[in-house]
Amino acid sequence: MTQTTPESTGTAPAPQGTLFLDGEAHAFQPGETILEVARRAGKTIPTLCHDPRLEPAGACRTCLVEIEGMRRLMPSCAMPATEGARVTLESARIDRHRKSLLGLYLTDHPEAETVAARRRPNLLLDMAERYEAPTDWPKMAPLRASRSGDTNPYIDFDAAACILCARCTRYCDEVESVSAISLAERAAQTTIATADSRSLLDTTCEMCGGCIDTCPTGAMAEKRPITLGAKHEQELTKVRTTCNFCGVGCQLDLNIDPEADAGRGRIVKVTSPPVGTTTNDGNLCVKGRFAYEFVHHNERLTEPLVRDEQGQLVPATWEEALARIAEGFGRVKERHGADSLAFVSSSRCTVEENYLVQKIARASMGTNNVHQCAAT
Repeated sequence: MTQTTPESTGTAPAPQGTLFLDGEAHAFQPGETILEVARRAGKTIPTLCHDPRLEPAGACRTCLVEIEGMRRLMPSCAMPATEGARVTLESARIDRHRKSLLGLYLTDHPEAETVAARRRPNLLLDMAERYEAPTDWPKMAPLRASRSGDTNPYIDFDAAACILCARCTRYCDEVESVSAISLAERAAQTTIATADSRSLLDTTCEMCGGCIDTCPTGAMAEKRPITLGAKHEQELTKVRTTCNFCGVGCQLDLNIDPEADAGRGRIVKVTSPPVGTTTNDGNLCVKGRFAYEFVHHNERLTEPLVRDEQGQLVPATWEEALARIAEGFGRVKERHGADSLAFVSSSRCTVEENYLVQKIARASMGTNNVHQCAAT
């Protein structure tokens, strides 16, 4: 006998209890943290080290809140919601702590102009401006080691912009399960490293770019936009589309420089949609994130081609090309029978498109010789 659970029926679990956020009552579900309850309620709690795809780390301390009965400020990302808890999200004490913490982060962080040159939004600088963190504290040179000699073509690491939130290493471990990067050294010299400081090409790295996606400061960044001198991400046009490299259907955002290529526009990088908004939850593979240059390749076919009387390929309309295909199939069927034809569809197609391919094979051409490379 199968046991019925809320997950198996698709229904939401019943609320476990109620807590109070700045005096307002809010229900919470089993296993939720204070941060999750607050964000579901539309409340703002800043975070740097938090990613919903990862286990809470409580490392950056920007999400600290006051909980009645507790002497210290507590990290909301790691504190489970409990019945009757009274949580203060904004107070003079929290504001003082937040400004001091952000000010300390800025003491060994590059200036805004330097970071902007990496063409990546910087959550730390955004938060420092929003919460009016001190920017005149004495600066110190970062002691973390970079990997400027890494020969991989996609991912660049700038240790000066790193705040050691460990989102990249945790993503590599918890989501990708490859552990190609990790925290190395100690104290102020702690940095993001590979085994024996090897290039990512010589590690278990799958070049998925997840470390770039989860990094809040741009310490992990894409090499191509930097070397191309592309515009800042905020100046690029984003176009949501579906990755065409396999049948999974991951959603991605094409980042287009509208002024490139004499005003025709050019894709300069691919980014993930926000976590929780699409089926792939912000995750992409190496092809989905980095294999976009074919779009602008000078040998890419952009129109149908058919052979003329001399056997040369010449441009044609879609109607002409499809008519030529139907005519050719008809001649083969008439001469050799329907089973002389076979149809192979692509895993890049949608389920509906693959359905139409088999419909053409069976209903129109009269053959069951149809296959699809993903066998769906």
